[in-house]
Amino acid sequence: MTGKENNFQTEREVFSEHIQKAGLRHTAQRDLILDIFLQTDEHLSSEDLYWLVHKQDSSVGHTTVYRTLKLLTDAGLAREVRFGDGKTYYEHHYNQEHHDHMICTECGRVVEFFSPEIEALQDSVAAEYGFKLTHHSMRILGLCEDCQKKDAETSASGAQPRIRVKSVVVT
Repeated sequence: MTGKENNFQTEREVFSEHIQKAGLRHTAQRDLILDIFLQTDEHLSSEDLYWLVHKQDSSVGHTTVYRTLKLLTDAGLAREVRFGDGKTYYEHHYNQEHHDHMICTECGRVVEFFSPEIEALQDSVAAEYGFKLTHHSMRILGLCEDCQKKDAETSASGAQPRIRVKSVVVT
């Protein structure tokens, strides 16, 4: 077993315990959805995950994928993220370091980053206002380096930027 597969054993145990506590049945379809989610490092919408699962087992429906994602989130294995394009994406959450996201509004590239300076500033602002910070989500919208080269004449308008996040699955 590789290190990554060995790590997945812990996630499988967490998921199995969560299902048992919720009084649900352990099914092969849920296991398949979990395995595909864990093997994918990208941010996935429920539709993206559905297509990845569908390639391996066409009997698995959208509802099963969506409900299993909800179980993964409730178990602490997945985290919902929203990039501003109207969709909910899911990323690995169990034993993952905190990070924020930069999203290119032109090509949809998502860059994960961590900044100790930003974290310290948030803590300072929260303390200044007597606010107990429990978690946060930061998205920075702009143009990636490649898109800046393509469109050097972009001017910012007052309208909300149109965001397109790259899909993991090509259908």
